[in-house]
Amino acid sequence: MPRIKVARKSTAIDMTAMCDVAFLLLTFFILTATARQPEPLPVDTPASTVKFKLPDLDIATLTIGQKGKVFFGVPGQPIRRRTLELMGEKYQIQFSEEEKARFSVMESFGVPIGNLKQIIMMKGDDRLKPGLQPGVPLDSVGQRPSELHDWILSARYATKELNNVDMRVSIKGDSKEEYPSIEKLLGILQDQNINKFSLITSLRTGDE
Repeated sequence: MPRIKVARKSTAIDMTAMCDVAFLLLTFFILTATARQPEPLPVDTPASTVKFKLPDLDIATLTIGQKGKVFFGVPGQPIRRRTLELMGEKYQIQFSEEEKARFSVMESFGVPIGNLKQIIMMKGDDRLKPGLQPGVPLDSVGQRPSELHDWILSARYATKELNNVDMRVSIKGDSKEEYPSIEKLLGILQDQNINKFSLITSLRTGDE
């Protein structure tokens, strides 16, 4: 008895559902991703093989580069706003609600507090112009501590007041920065009994 031949039929796979899922995932990642903000003080951080992710909250960042120029930043809009209020009380400077709101979205800054209002009211791109911000003052004036000392202290108070945690500190320094500037920065931290801090580095490749 001859074998019955079964007719071969071409198979077709409907990819519509897979395409829908792919586009939904792509849309989700685009909408939830955080764009990297341009740095007002770009630095070339030293290389390291240590992998440790810094927390996103309750940690201040001190960026130092370009011959001792220091920028200060702390995450969280409520923390920034409260820090500005405390600094205004200490230096007897009145900040409007608009200035507080604009300051709360600034990632970092590097100007004396007397010039801060001008920087706050600028557009974001204008603040990033090279040489515009000379850095937060590191030197004390008479018996009064430096402005950077007061910014760190006010941010610590604000973090404790709002989040009930101790603020951590990270330092992002240029690999070519001279030691005296770093030593002065560390002295400010030690004056507040901050002896533990994180150093931000770039990841070293295996060939280096």
